[in-house]
Amino acid sequence: MKRHNWGLYAAMVCGYLLLYLPILSMIVYSFSGSRLATVWGGFSTRWYVQLFANEQLISALGRSLTIAATSATVAVCLGTASGLALSRFGRIPGRGLLSLMNSSPMVMPDVMLGLSSLLLFVALQQMLGWPERGMSTIMLAHITLTTCYVTVIARSRMAALDDSLEEAAMDLGARPWRVFFLITLPLIAPALLAGWLLAFTLSLDDLVIASFTSGPGASTLPMVIYSKVKLGVTPEINALATLIVTTVGIGVVIAGTVLHRREARIGSTD
Repeated sequence: MKRHNWGLYAAMVCGYLLLYLPILSMIVYSFSGSRLATVWGGFSTRWYVQLFANEQLISALGRSLTIAATSATVAVCLGTASGLALSRFGRIPGRGLLSLMNSSPMVMPDVMLGLSSLLLFVALQQMLGWPERGMSTIMLAHITLTTCYVTVIARSRMAALDDSLEEAAMDLGARPWRVFFLITLPLIAPALLAGWLLAFTLSLDDLVIASFTSGPGASTLPMVIYSKVKLGVTPEINALATLIVTTVGIGVVIAGTVLHRREARIGSTD
């Protein structure tokens, strides 16, 4: 007779409650009619209506999405090139330095990255008159942060890739750029998508680095929310967070369904 480990089940339930109970409480209080974010005042959707009328939050959200999407896209391009150089070109000059530079932002505190980026941008502005601190400087700092994560993902995927496919294509006369775009890139596309999503999430969630590198009129969503925390969180923040969680949840469900159907289709053909 199979024995059940009730202690393990209890620990799992406690872990899930610790992770998701705060999110559930935030969703519940987003439908409260009270002006206080943690006091239930009856069911109401007034805060969702006021959220879309709040230009500060909506503009900050749009700014954060733009910065995150741009930073993630550039990080994928740079990370793919870096991962390709580290995994395919053998002992090229400066390989160790490139590997070290890609690893350092992951272990360096965000405060140090933000401060160093601020000092760099101030020095460049004094010498060259560019860049003005704003969305462009936040993007540059986020690209520095996220490229290393994409490099690790792309490098590990390329290391596990079968070299014989690329070698066969080159033996048949394909040029290296054609081999990359027609053979290598489709095979590593899932890893690059995962790297893009990770970079997008890191950029969208960042507060410390953006606080150092932003300028007037370039506050991101985390910066606006943090500034509001000092005066008390309004239920509009709960409503906005609920919409973001719902959107992410729907995206995860769709992605899981597509992957499940793809695995089932591959299994049926085998």
